[in-house]
Formats: sequence, C-alpha cells, structure tokens
Amino acid sequence: MDYVIEMVDITKKFPGVIANDKVNFKLKKGEIHALLGENGAGKSTLMSVLFGLYQPDGGKIKVYGEEVKINNPNDANELNIGMVHQHFKLVHNFTVAENIVLGMEDTKNGFISMKDSIKKINDLSKKYGLKVEANSIIEDISVGMQQRVEILKMLYRDADILIFDEPTAVLTPQEIEELMDIMRQFAKEGKSIVLITHKLREIKAVAERCTVLRKGKYIDTVEVKDTSMEEMAEMMVGRKVLFDIEKQENEINDTILTVEKLNVRDLINNKLLVKDVSFEVKEGEILAVAGIEGNGQTQLVEAITGLRKIDSGKVWFKDKDITHAPVREKTLQGIAHIPEDRHKYGLVLDFTLEENLILQDYFKPQFQNYGFLNFPEIHKHAEELIENYDIRSGKGRLTLTRSISGGNQQKAIIARELSRDNSLVIAVQPTRGLDVGAIEYIRKSLLQKRKENKAVLLLSLELDDVMNLADRIVVMYEGEIVANVMAEDTNENKLGLYMAGSKRGDGYEKN
Repeated sequence: MDYVIEMVDITKKFPGVIANDKVNFKLKKGEIHALLGENGAGKSTLMSVLFGLYQPDGGKIKVYGEEVKINNPNDANELNIGMVHQHFKLVHNFTVAENIVLGMEDTKNGFISMKDSIKKINDLSKKYGLKVEANSIIEDISVGMQQRVEILKMLYRDADILIFDEPTAVLTPQEIEELMDIMRQFAKEGKSIVLITHKLREIKAVAERCTVLRKGKYIDTVEVKDTSMEEMAEMMVGRKVLFDIEKQENEINDTILTVEKLNVRDLINNKLLVKDVSFEVKEGEILAVAGIEGNGQTQLVEAITGLRKIDSGKVWFKDKDITHAPVREKTLQGIAHIPEDRHKYGLVLDFTLEENLILQDYFKPQFQNYGFLNFPEIHKHAEELIENYDIRSGKGRLTLTRSISGGNQQKAIIARELSRDNSLVIAVQPTRGLDVGAIEYIRKSLLQKRKENKAVLLLSLELDDVMNLADRIVVMYEGEIVANVMAEDTNENKLGLYMAGSKRGDGYEKN
C-alpha cells in the first residue's frame, strides 16, 4: 500500500530525555489517523519533526513514497504539510487576514495587496463553514475563532496533509462537534489528517486508525472500530484506567466560602459580565460551576481570587470579608487556586520546575532563613512533589518549565496547590490538556480533599468532570446563575439545556 507519510525509526533526543525512540508512523491518503499518548509521550515532538520544527537524530521520512529532508516549516509547506499547534502561532495585534497570509503576501509595486488574499480567505471560509471576519484583530476574537484562523492558514497554503495538535483542548462541546465535522469533510475530499490527542471519545468519534506512543516508544497501530476505549487507555498508560471514579458519601459541614450578590464589569466597555451571583461552598463538598465558555465563569473566579476588581457584592471566607483582600492574603488564609490559564497565571515559564513549586511558599520559614533561601529543603520539596504527582521532564527539578509538555506543566500547578494546607481549593479546568491517567489522578486528588473535609469549587467545561466529581452544580449563562441542582438529580442533557439558556432551574426564572 502507498502511504502519503512514512516515518521510519524516528529518534529525537533532548538533554536528559529521548522524546522519540525509533518511532514508526504511517498515514494513508484520505484517513483521519489519531496519535495517542500520555502527556510527554512524544506525540507533538514526532509531528514537529514532520513539520520541520525539529531535526531528527535518526530515522527517515518519506512523503508520497519519496524520502525527503524537512529542514523547516517552509519545506513542510512546500510538501503540502500543515500544522495547527496546541498553543496557536498567531500575532495578536495583526488582523485575521494578516495572520493567514503572513510569509505569503501578494505585493504590487512593492506594496502588500490584500484584496485577492481576502477573497481567497472568504472563499475557503465559506466552503468549510469556518466563519471568520477577515478584518478582526486576533486578540479580540474567541479561542475557537483563533483556531479557525490556524486551520485557514493551512488551507491558504494548499495543505493536504493536516496535523492537528490537541485541537479540542480549548474548545466548547459545540465547537468540538463543528471541528469533527470539518475534519470529516477534509477526509472526504482526500486530505489526510493526523489528530494528536488523548481524548478517547473523540478518537472513537472521528478516527479510522490510531497509533499509540508511550514514554517515547511506539506501542502499536490499531483499527479504532475494533478497539475499545478501555483497551486504548491501557495501551497508552500501561495499566488499567478507571474512567468513572466511585464517589463515597461524605458529611457536609460548615460554610467556607460565601459569594453574595457579586457583580463584575468589563473595564473596557463597562458591560456587566457577572450579574448578582450568590452561592455558598461548604466543608466536605465539591460545588461545580458549569457553563459554556464566555458566560462569566472566568471573571467570577478572577473576582473571588483577587485577579479582577469587584464592582459590587461581597466575598466571605470562613466568616471573614475578603472582598478586596490582596491575592497573597487570600492564599495565606488557605485558598488554593488552579488557574484557567496556566501560562499567564499559573507558572513563571523561565523559572525551573523547583522554583515554580515554591512560588506560594518561598518566604515561609521552611524555605528561607533571614532572607536566604534554604536550598536543601527546596530540593527535597521539589523531588517529593515530582515523584508524588508524576511530573515528567528532561532534567527533573532543574528543568526550565517552558520546556516541559503542557500536561506536565498542569501537573506542576496542581502539585503546588494541592500539597499546601488549604481549606478551599478553587480548581478551574483542572483536567484541561491531561491524558486519562492524569485525569484519573487529579479526580482522585480532589475527592481526597473532599474526604479531608476541605471545600472544592470546581469550574470545568468538561461535563465528565462535573458529573464525576460534583455534589452540587450551579450553571452560569450570560453572567447569571440559572440553576442550582444536586448532582444526583440531574444529567448531562438537563445541564446542556441550562448551559444553552433554554431552560432555568426552580427559583431562577428571569424577571
């Protein structure tokens, strides 16, 4: 059989780690082929080699049967290979059209001419249902829209081998379904697609074959229709994985957090983003806030944690008014925060792993003495967390944080926050970008906090997280709470109706 891509015995080494160890991968014309593996298994590295971002230390690549050398992404584009990266490669203060044509601009008499380019962008956009406004500035559009721009960048360059790296990590359920339909349309037209993911449901929904990597090594390539999710998970992790974790009955005690008539405005256009929101979180309880992205959940958490100014209303923690308390004071009082944006609010990317693991505590007696850091204690603390939370990196505690995989960056934040002595854990998208093994571990860790009589405020777009973990669920729609229900009294369909704004819970009727 002829393959459009053959990667044979690909080896790629980084200091302290072999990211790809003699990996083989073959892609057929017109297929959607999933590349599955844990965080740090070498999936993105392998595809970055194919796209010319990295040079392999061994092995060979064939495109349409011909052996090729791909020195950089321009070479990949010449071979009609395109890639949508997990963290988008966009210039935020350029327009949509400027980002799409970047490096391939039409010029007339030395001036850039956008007229024909915009026509081609609009034609592609219409053909594939990728609705974008060509003149919008990137920083003004949603994450889902930015991903469409990345897809149009590939199509604009006439790519017919398309690599999607964790494309659904930042999308709503509706946007995921749209993306799956677009992929199916591409495959029907004869384009070949590599889908890098660790979401097994998506693989079952859209892929024909699946190649599994584990710790940099090739494990197997299987037919998706003949392989169960449980079998794929076991190949990926190397052991059986629990998809549904049993949640024990738990005693719910005193109220830890009270949010009272909270209002938060957008500072630019003065629009109310959080409207009159009130709820309580109690000891021994996991309260989940569900909702489609962009309905005020982000601003609600930023207001509670001190990252955003509150317009009106009160926040009480253990009967103390913390509405306008500084972030550090809230942290020291016993609030842990796993933020939504790990790069912006969770980590200092140019610090080492060990430095990031003490960001909340470096000034405490355990880690310093008369202003001098206690390095032996810092080393020991980092080693313990790296082992307990299975944080994988090339140089252990001395690894620069920006060089480890997104999933392992997330594990580092979770390790730092959950290992501290806290009464309340605010966890925003804690499983975003994690593989099934890590998701299982995070869920168990949050349930352990609940068992220890701690309170957990969980915000997640993943209804699996909400239904698996929550004792009680509040749903936000357009900045308001439209439902407050016990988890056992609802299901994903009912939650979906609340989230879409087509239904309201008892006591939440619109005036």
